[in-house]
Amino acid sequence: MSKSREAFQIITQLVLGAISVLIAQYILPGVDVTDFFTALVVAALLTLLNLTIKPILIFLTIPITILTLGLFLLAVNAILILLAAEIIPGFSVDGFWWALLFSLILSLINSLLGVNLGRSR
Repeated sequence: MSKSREAFQIITQLVLGAISVLIAQYILPGVDVTDFFTALVVAALLTLLNLTIKPILIFLTIPITILTLGLFLLAVNAILILLAAEIIPGFSVDGFWWALLFSLILSLINSLLGVNLGRSR
């Protein structure tokens, strides 16, 4: 595949991710995104966090993940969303449970739109 095609696919995935973030924040009253650019930054940062920090967190929490039969991975996703909310001005989440719901709804919307942010092919 050519470099320009790969770049176009990455940009397309990020724009679809931003649209997913906006849809999810529209559904949830505990999540606030100020504008489309902020949603684009949220999608990019979540991609970066999923590629870098998430594997480390998963490795460090293997015992509790096994003990909870994998449900603790939902908490890892919520923690990453709360981290993104702390880093990005204009993106706020009212608490852990809103971050967990945001994570679930964002995953559902991304799967419906065919977005694969932060996942290997």
